[in-house]
Amino acid sequence: MVKVITYGTYDLLHYGHLRLLERAKALGDYLIVGVTSDDFDKGRGKINVQQSFMERVEAVRATGLADEIIAEEYEGQKIDDIKRYGIDIFAIGSDWKGHFDYLKEYCKVVYLERTAGISSTELRSEKREVRLGLIGNYVSVIEKFVAESKFVNGLKISGICCPGLKEDFGNSKIPRCSNYEELLDVSDAIYIASFPQEHYAQIKLALKKKKHVLCESPISVMPKQFLGLVNLAKENKCVLMDSIKTAYSMAYSRLLLLAKSGIIGNIMSVDATCTSLKEFSDNTLFTNKWNSICAWGPTALLPIFQLLGTKDYSMNIVSHIINKEAMFDGFTKIDFVYPNAVASIKVAQMMKSEGDLVISGNKGYIYVPAPWWKTDYFEVRFENSEKNKRYFYQLDGEGIRYELVSFIKAINDSHDDFYIARNVSLEITKIMESFIGGNYLEI
Repeated sequence: MVKVITYGTYDLLHYGHLRLLERAKALGDYLIVGVTSDDFDKGRGKINVQQSFMERVEAVRATGLADEIIAEEYEGQKIDDIKRYGIDIFAIGSDWKGHFDYLKEYCKVVYLERTAGISSTELRSEKREVRLGLIGNYVSVIEKFVAESKFVNGLKISGICCPGLKEDFGNSKIPRCSNYEELLDVSDAIYIASFPQEHYAQIKLALKKKKHVLCESPISVMPKQFLGLVNLAKENKCVLMDSIKTAYSMAYSRLLLLAKSGIIGNIMSVDATCTSLKEFSDNTLFTNKWNSICAWGPTALLPIFQLLGTKDYSMNIVSHIINKEAMFDGFTKIDFVYPNAVASIKVAQMMKSEGDLVISGNKGYIYVPAPWWKTDYFEVRFENSEKNKRYFYQLDGEGIRYELVSFIKAINDSHDDFYIARNVSLEITKIMESFIGGNYLEI
């Protein structure tokens, strides 16, 4: 029996895939098809995949050409598979010609001619392109979103409204809009990185014009306003999504799953620190609305509310207020007490501390080194250090490109099953309201 193996993502399975599988099948008696897993695709930078792993497996199965289907999950697996399954022929599309010659040591390598004029990338691009407008005061963030948007199919930056952005930024040909109304007119969706106090009015106007919204957290600084925006989004069939890029990174998603799986036992404590050092003059303190709690609070609060929930807790806020008129905190610490756990966050723009995340349980703990909000690595540690395990995941673009993919997918699929649940976003808003209302101990 001659065994043949081939691999692919098989996203939006098309005639080209079918022809390739047919030709691979014809090379032998038994065809094994390796379908790349979601995590492996992300790790390779393939972030525009439209279908889940199981959807892609079922599409391959439905062709009736595969005698066996396996998951491709890690680098170097092809050699392992060739040895494990006793493969005689490795077959792959001709666009990979020469790339897999190293496998000739283990079996025959055949490069099959691709069907001209069709690809999954082209099919994904054929979907209606979403025109995304960018507005904000945070120049560096706007610049990052422009750069990361180039990696996302079905997305076009339609305009920018950002005071302070250089005219020659990146030799960009993206139109500059003089005001928000002009930006809305040329966009299907809006990304907002304005001051938090401006979010509500900007989001409300966008939703009234039936524009989808991706907004930096906090979406609002008042819970009543937040709930009103959620209802407005539903009424107008628009996506309203909370932008905390950490939530979309693979490593962070995996550590949440591990923590919830019970690997460290019952979660007893969550401690998150997010700090940075910035220079502010007396004048800029009055104009800078991204105080420490707004700039870092949503990120630091994310693992607490996602792991311990948003109910049945008490809290104590301690802040070092630099300017009361501007409500600018140089440093803020919040302690939470749940029925069976405790948590804390430290956030600052005028103090530096170790920016790590520690999730403690009664069997072990998860340690994420600084800067944990950009993690591509974490450890699960136990009393017996021999049981410790390290986890590594690729992180591209600080999670922004994954966030954009999720946003576009939500728009195309008309769903609101977001990485950040509504109750979490609402609870973050409540914390902001409590701080602005003066419910803190000043030091």
